[in-house]
Amino acid sequence: MKIELTAEQKMLQSEFKEFTDLEIEPYASLIDKEEYIPKDLINKLKSNGYLGSMIPKEFGGMGLDNVSIAILNEEIGRACSSVRSLLTVHGMVALAILRWGNEKQKRELLPKFASGEIIGAFALSEAEAGSDASSIQTEATSKDNMIILNGRKKWITMGQIANVYLVFSKYDGEPTAFLVKENASGFSRKPINGLIGLRGSMTAELFFENCEINSSSIIGRKGLGLSHVALNCLDYGRFTIASGCVGIAQSCLERSISYSYKRKQFGQELIENQLVQRMITGMVVDIEAARLLCYQAAFLKDTLDPESIMKTWIAKYFSSKMVNRVANDAVQIHGANGCSDSYPLERYMRDAKINEIIEGTTQLHEVLIGRNA
Repeated sequence: MKIELTAEQKMLQSEFKEFTDLEIEPYASLIDKEEYIPKDLINKLKSNGYLGSMIPKEFGGMGLDNVSIAILNEEIGRACSSVRSLLTVHGMVALAILRWGNEKQKRELLPKFASGEIIGAFALSEAEAGSDASSIQTEATSKDNMIILNGRKKWITMGQIANVYLVFSKYDGEPTAFLVKENASGFSRKPINGLIGLRGSMTAELFFENCEINSSSIIGRKGLGLSHVALNCLDYGRFTIASGCVGIAQSCLERSISYSYKRKQFGQELIENQLVQRMITGMVVDIEAARLLCYQAAFLKDTLDPESIMKTWIAKYFSSKMVNRVANDAVQIHGANGCSDSYPLERYMRDAKINEIIEGTTQLHEVLIGRNA
């Protein structure tokens, strides 16, 4: 089997790389330090159509195939995982509407998601419910023609700036997904700062205190929130995170090679040291393997192969472990410089750890893959 990008995919790769190098890379360190993505950068993502990369053209999106989506997330992830995380959670909500929303929801919301007029955030995790999503405590009850939400969500990526949240709650004891707008009565949010990594992902805690939403806000049907809606969203999230991990690792490799040719120790360049060569070799092989796993998962998604879910688990599991190995070696090659924020390696290392946790920890994936192998 020959794996090769098409001419269109190569063209998009060049476009994504140029955008990342020009518009994201110069500001990545500042985004990390200020824990905020500038509005101007978000507007550029909108104007380039990237927030609609996963949305079909009929709704105003780019309608990219999944290999191209993998490339986009790798390239943006190469510079800034926080910016990449915006594409992930926004896409998770948009695809939930596309797959499980009714026609009115699709026609009304998807064009706004595609243009970036609406920013979406995925609200599943709670203080006591992370990998075990079935233990969510947020409750929904009916009152007249309204639904009343009570509970809290935590660690919500882009929670500080989202306009619409895909919120998972128990509704008459059954897990159900709802769309909640930022201006809903009884809704509030609080920034979460000081994370070890992805500091610019504008994470928030959400509060629902007798929050009133319309009964038409349900996505899918009552009882399908976790088994159908969340599963579909998390599959996309894991896929894009895996591709983003490849991007971080690629940047670690490129900077390590450059540094090892410039840095001299004991009268010779670092690249002449066989132990450094071994670390770089490990990086090259790990990155190539992870990228191919992501492309394989993407191809299977594009061909609607049911094996794509398992392959996405494998890609996320391998890529998130891989990027931590690569980032660790990159810091090691850079020595004390790798521990300084004058170089981006320490940020890559911090971001890598977060990527091993979000959308399913390494241990959760070991259970999923082991049970279904």
